[in-house]
Amino acid sequence: MVKTAVIISEESKSDEVGMNNKVVLWFEEDDEEEEYTIVTTVRANSMKGWISNESPLGKAILGHKAGERVFVRINEQSGYYVTIRSIENTGDDGSIGLRKY
Repeated sequence: MVKTAVIISEESKSDEVGMNNKVVLWFEEDDEEEEYTIVTTVRANSMKGWISNESPLGKAILGHKAGERVFVRINEQSGYYVTIRSIENTGDDGSIGLRKY
C-alpha cells in the first residue's frame, strides 16, 4: 500500500463536495434522500454511510455544488442521476477509523 500510496488533498471550496464532507443526496429513481460522508478507500464503509472517493458515486459528486444534478456512471451502458441537496464541510476529526481486513 505504501508503494502505491497517493496523497489526496482534503482541501475543497466550502461550497463544493470534497473529502470528509457530509452530503445529502436525492436519488431520482427512488425518490429518496440519503446522507453520505466522502472518505478514502481504506475508510469506506457503505453500511455506515462512508463512501469512497473512488466509488462511482464518490467520483461523480466530488467538486460539485449543492443543487447540482449529477450523473453517476456505473458502467458503459448504465447509470443514474442524483441531486446534491446539501454539503457539510466536516473535515477529518479522526472519528472514522481504517477498515479492518
